[in-house]
Amino acid sequence: MSQTLKLAFVGCGAIAPYHLNGIKEHAPRIQVTAAIDPNRDKAEEIAAETGAAVFGSLEEGLADGDFDAVDILTPHHLHEPQAIQAFAAGKHVVLEKPMATSLAACDRIFAAAKQAGTVFMLAENAQYWPEIVKAQELIEQGAIGDVITARAAFFMPLDPYWFPGDNPWRLNREMTGGGMTIDGGSHWLRPLRMWLGEVDEVVAVLDYPVAQMQGESHVRSLMRFRSGKFATYDGLQVDYEGVMAPEPWWRVTGTRGELLIEGGLKGGALYIYDRDNPEGKLVQEPLGYPQSFGPELADFAAAVLDGKPLEAGPEESLGELRLALAIYRSAETHQWEKVWD
Repeated sequence: MSQTLKLAFVGCGAIAPYHLNGIKEHAPRIQVTAAIDPNRDKAEEIAAETGAAVFGSLEEGLADGDFDAVDILTPHHLHEPQAIQAFAAGKHVVLEKPMATSLAACDRIFAAAKQAGTVFMLAENAQYWPEIVKAQELIEQGAIGDVITARAAFFMPLDPYWFPGDNPWRLNREMTGGGMTIDGGSHWLRPLRMWLGEVDEVVAVLDYPVAQMQGESHVRSLMRFRSGKFATYDGLQVDYEGVMAPEPWWRVTGTRGELLIEGGLKGGALYIYDRDNPEGKLVQEPLGYPQSFGPELADFAAAVLDGKPLEAGPEESLGELRLALAIYRSAETHQWEKVWD
């Protein structure tokens, strides 16, 4: 069996450097052999670091490239056709979240994956976010007793880095499938599912304070888990020049204390508050969001090369999309909406 996974980047935009840096730091068995993007300059940037061959489209790459798997890093509305095309060519697929913009599209992707019989991974890197993983370990060890509730808060200004003037696709509801919840919000929802189990139903309200963003840029929601526990997900983005006060990104409350993860993409430290540490004790220095991509792609490589089960399979990883869609339905119906029914 091969000890190297030859990988094609399909899309070489804003998220691609995160994936590439993660491979360099944590996934030495992956070799990026193709850089695919209609923007040749972007593809050339990846090729300059990896020696990858450059292609202008997935069709060209599948015809002439040398790779076993694809890492699909394109806007949401392209996920379905590109994943199906890759599966039809017999490739392994790691697909950036969300899987697609509708459940019907996801069903078609699953059918193509089953037909191909290759490895399929949905890339929700919060599963591997160091502070999130450490918090899960502490919860499982009983460090804060039995979990009572939790809160996720996705508060930040819009960053022009994610909304470049030449391709501001995240502002387009048709391309994204919604707004902040279906996109970056999934990173805040996955930890709640890791810590409290599966969500049964949700009630939510939406608002649109960012005028140029067609999807929601403000959401408040209350989730009831199958366990009977409750948690909240609150999200707010403001315009580029908005300034926001510090806000913890997660807090988990138990019968014996709380875990708190500070905000900040470059790192949010993890603290525990309990009887021994009423002022809070630093449990883990911030490693941050960028350090989640390497373990994610190493997990994908191990699944392909070693047959190792993924930390979270694609069916499980559909949960964030289902939750986002239930939030959207609730905002329209003004009622609790089931997530999995």
